[in-house]
This record gives sequence, C-alpha cells and structure tokens, in this order.
Amino acid sequence: MELKSTSLGKHLAQHPYNRVRLLAAGVEVSGEKHEYLIPFNQLLAIRCKRGLVWGELEFSLPEEKVVRLHGTEWQETQRFYHYLHQAWQRWSEEMSLVSAQVLDEQVVRLNASGHQDKWLRRADMAGFRTLIQNAFASLPLPLERLNEFDNCRESYQTCLRWLENSDEQRQQHNAQWTDKMLVQHADFFSGIETSPLNASQAKAVVNGEDALLVLAGAGSGKTSVLVARAGWLMMRKQATAEQILLLAFGRQAAEEMNDRIRERLNGERIQASTFHALALKIIQQGSNKAPAISKLESDTVQRHQLLIDAWREQCEGKKAQANGWRQWLQDELAWTLEEGSYWKDDRLAKRLAARLERWLGLMRMHGGTQAEMIASAPENCRDLFAKRVKLMAPLMKAWKTALKEEGAVDFSGLIHQAVNILDKGRFITPWKHILVDEFQDISPQRAALLAALRRQNKQTALFAVGDDWQAIYRFSGAEMTLTTAFHHHFGEGDREVLDTTYRFNERIGEIANQFVQRNPHQLKKPLNSLSKGNKKAISLLPEAQLEALLNKISGYAMPEERILILARYHYLRPGVLDKAKTRWPKLNVEFTTIHASKGQQADFVLLLGLQAGKEGFPAAARESVMEEALLPQPEDFPDAEERRLAYVAITRAKQQVWLLFDKENPSPFVEEFRQMGVPLLRKP
Repeated sequence: MELKSTSLGKHLAQHPYNRVRLLAAGVEVSGEKHEYLIPFNQLLAIRCKRGLVWGELEFSLPEEKVVRLHGTEWQETQRFYHYLHQAWQRWSEEMSLVSAQVLDEQVVRLNASGHQDKWLRRADMAGFRTLIQNAFASLPLPLERLNEFDNCRESYQTCLRWLENSDEQRQQHNAQWTDKMLVQHADFFSGIETSPLNASQAKAVVNGEDALLVLAGAGSGKTSVLVARAGWLMMRKQATAEQILLLAFGRQAAEEMNDRIRERLNGERIQASTFHALALKIIQQGSNKAPAISKLESDTVQRHQLLIDAWREQCEGKKAQANGWRQWLQDELAWTLEEGSYWKDDRLAKRLAARLERWLGLMRMHGGTQAEMIASAPENCRDLFAKRVKLMAPLMKAWKTALKEEGAVDFSGLIHQAVNILDKGRFITPWKHILVDEFQDISPQRAALLAALRRQNKQTALFAVGDDWQAIYRFSGAEMTLTTAFHHHFGEGDREVLDTTYRFNERIGEIANQFVQRNPHQLKKPLNSLSKGNKKAISLLPEAQLEALLNKISGYAMPEERILILARYHYLRPGVLDKAKTRWPKLNVEFTTIHASKGQQADFVLLLGLQAGKEGFPAAARESVMEEALLPQPEDFPDAEERRLAYVAITRAKQQVWLLFDKENPSPFVEEFRQMGVPLLRKP
C-alpha cells in the first residue's frame, strides 16, 4: 500500500518526498532524488495533519528528527494513515512482549544482585550498567516508547534507575547492608578489641570498596580498625591470612601490630611488614638473588663517616670542588667557615654529616640519572641544582662503591628493584587485600610499589588508614597529596572518617582542629571527643615559667600519669630536666622531639620553643636547593607542615596542654592561638 502526492500538491509543496510505501515492518518515504527507509523499530510517532487543501504525514524519529510528506489528497491520506497506524501498533504490541521479557529478566538479575549479602562496589555498578546498556541495545522497540506499554513500563523504569542513579542505588544498598552487618555481627564488633568498636569504626571495617581511605584523627583508634579489618576479611571468608598484606612504616610499628594481631586474632598467621621487608621478599622470590640490606642503613656512625671521608677527599683533591662546597655552605646555609682547609674542622663535619645523608637519600630515592634529576627540577632553581648535584656526585659514587664491596643494597635500591621485578611479572602476588597504616607518611617510591602490586593483580583491594592532619615527614620524601588526592592516585573508591577520639578532651580538640584546618588544603572532617575539658585544658605560658609549672604539676600528678615535654629540635631540651629525678622524684616526665612523639600519648604535654626566627617554631629557615628540587612541592599555604607539627604535639595530650613561648620573641602561632581563645597565663 502506498500514498502519493497529487501533481499540483507535488508542484506547490516543492518537498523532497512525494510518496510513502508501507513495508513489512516499516515505511519507505521517497521522491525523485531522495529515498528514506524508516523501520518500525526507529519510529517514535506518526501524525496525520490537514493543511489548507492537502494532507500531510509526519514521522518522528530518535534525536528529534522528523520526516514529512506533503501535498497528498486528504481522504487518501486519512485512509493510509489509519491502515499504517494499525499495522505499526500490531507490530509494537508484538515487540512489547519481546521487550518485556528482556527487561523482566534484567530486573530479576538486578534484584538478585541488590539482595546479595555483600557490599556493592563501584566496579560492580559499572558491570550492572554494562548489562543494562546491552539489554537496551537488544530491544526491538525504541527506548523512548517503552513507557507506552504496561508490560514494559515498570521494568524499564527499574532498569533506568539502576542506569542513571547507580551511585544512589549503590549507596542505598550499602547503607542497608552495613546496618544489617552491624546487628548480625554485633559480637564480632564488640569483642574484636578490648572495647567495642564505635559506629564509624565498624562502618570502615565492613566497607568493601577496592580503594578505601580511612581518615583517622589523633586517638581515633586506627590500629583497632586495621586489626578488625583483617579479622573481618577472614571471618567473612573474603581472604585467608596468607592473602592479607599488612604494611607499617617502621619495624617497631610492625612489631606492635603483630603483637596486637596475635592477641586479638588468636595467633592468626598475618604478619605486619615494613615496605622494605616487603621489597626484600619480592626480590628474593622473584630473582635468583638473595640481597642483604647494607649495614650502612643501620649504622649511623659508619654511614656518616663514609660520607664525611668522601667529602673531605673531594675537597682535598680539587680546589674547584672545595670552593664549590664553601659557596654552598656559606651562601645557602649561612654557615661560617674557617679560612683555608675548612673541611678538616671536626665540628663542621659533624654538623654537615646529617645534611649529606639527607641529600644523598633524596637523590637515591629519585632513582634517576644526574641528567634526569636535573631535568625534573623546577626551572627557577635548575641551574643551581645542577651545580649541587655535581658536587654530590663523588659522594654518590662512594656510596655505590661501598654497597658493591659489601654485596648489599640500600633501602631505596631495594624498592626500585622490587618494582622492576613486579613489572616484569617475575613475582606473583598472593595478596588479595593490602592494609596500610599511617598512610599520610607514604612517599612516591612506596606508592609506586603499591601500584606495581595492584597492576599485577587488578583485584587487589587497598585499605589505607591515615590522617593528612598528621603529615609531618615531607623532609624524608612523604607526599601529602597521595592522601588528599587518594582516589586520583589509587583509583575509584570510598572514604570513611573515624569521627571520635578516645584521647583528648573537647577543648583540646576544638583548638587543635581549628588550628590545623586554617590550611585550606587539609581535608575537612569531624573529630568528636568523649569528655568536655575546661577552658584551661590548653593555655599559653611564658617559657620562663617552665620550672614553676613542673613544680605545680608535681603537686597533683599521680605517679602513673605521664608528662611529655616536646620541642621542635633535640637541642631545645631544657636544662631543668637534668635535676628532675631528684627535684621531682615521683614525676613521670620525659623529653622528646615532636617527630619522635608520633604515636605516643601522655596525660600532660608541655610544648616548648614557640619563638620566631630561623631556629624557631615555625621554622623560618629556607629550604636548600636539594630539598626544593627533590622533595614534593609544599602546599601553597604558609608554614603548612609546621602547623601540622603543632597539631601532632597538642594532640598527644589526654588532659592538659601548655604552649610555652618566648616572651621577647614570640612565634606567630602564639597570636593565632590567642585569637582562637587560648588563655595567656602569666604564671601556672
């Protein structure tokens, strides 16, 4: 059956189409020079219109396309339209049965997935979206028409919700599943640690995302969460002990974690490891070598002596090198050097040794050639950095020679070798889950090792616990953006926040949190305290009042209560502590640096050294070119890391904090604390 334009209508319409023909499952619209085939499975609507004289047919297609036929005799147009419409509707009803079956089957799959006793990951949702899109692509009806059919509408809307609002569906399912798990396994969450896990801790434990960052503020129980996570994975049969890799940043931290695991998980075979021990295991199993860690890594005296001997030999042998070092130490570090053979000065050598060790460590951590290091340096310091690298080259050579003679590797070389072995596929990772403690301290080199493990096994999940507010190791290569931009570096996933601290009171928390969050680059998170604390839980006090303060504390502190005196540098240890054992024999008082206090707590904390200047707090010393070129770029905020250092010091305290400052030359932090309402005392 077909419909044609009249001769006059064809002439007046001047339209490319003047004829339509009904096919088995579609229509063909044509003209003298044009032809358009419209299958019913692309047809959205047919409209019959009447103009002033002639009829008009309009065919609506996807993407708002319209095909029209003009100039037809009106009565013939009506007859053709009714016949065509009936044929199209019959075909549509028949195809709706096919579509309904496909959609109903898809809904059954989705409902089954939604009712699974497991966490729905983002990767799972991507799979669901692919299934739905494939189902839609296999339908004989256009998607735009499915709502017209009673047998398709509900299933189509369900599929559409999963497709367009998959994240909302995922969150809804996971929230319900989490609540169910917390009730169903209440005994596990109340017994896995000495005290029951709180809601935020339990939610972090059950979160099943492939990449999960748990932000754990000071005293919020991050170690409890790590141990519970390992126990949860094994209880739910998601992993065996051998499939869980637990990583810490130092041997002591790893040993403490192992003690906790043995105690809480009944001697399970999970072993916490350092990154370096992990790298050693990979090299041993992935190659024929059995490398030993150089003694230089554990012997500070020998390490410093090697570097000083190489430095002195360089200065003694070449006048240009000696002049280069003189310029470096005088211009950049503002050190005063003797005339003549300044390198023979033992006091200078002792002072320089730690610097040489640090600069060499940064170069080793980079791992590239001299040219690659220079090319990667910021343009504003590249020329000067190139000169510094050339001066360091003999020390690098001496270091490598010592390693070769010993037949050993250093820590940096260890991780580089392990990454290479993983990338070559010579080590097959057995781990399905990697759990990392103190993640804010991770360096690009350690991050590369994690990435290599996960590249080899795409199913390996990463569970990282850390606190960007406590990121204080940039000087040793740690990069805070690996935490603050976690999912950019480690893939899509979730973030959980441990929102309760069991250490300090509300007043200490209020001041510490407000102080660190003045830096807009720090992640925002709540951290609630269980006790109120009074207004003087944190206060400012002149440093001259230190002895008077210790006298007062000795009057009420119990022998088991710990007093921790903290300072930015070792040399700031106050002389009054030399007589502490006899002056206050029952006072449990200790001194350490803020960096060394990480992970510790005390009932009372005294923070010293709040003074302005080069050796003050915050430190005003400019970074050397070596640090500027080889360390991660700092945030664009004044004293960002020093601010975090103050936060770490303050949050070691359980009951009370005193901030002792130089009355004649106070730190700029003093005024900030005053503005936040910290009382300034004249005496304790």
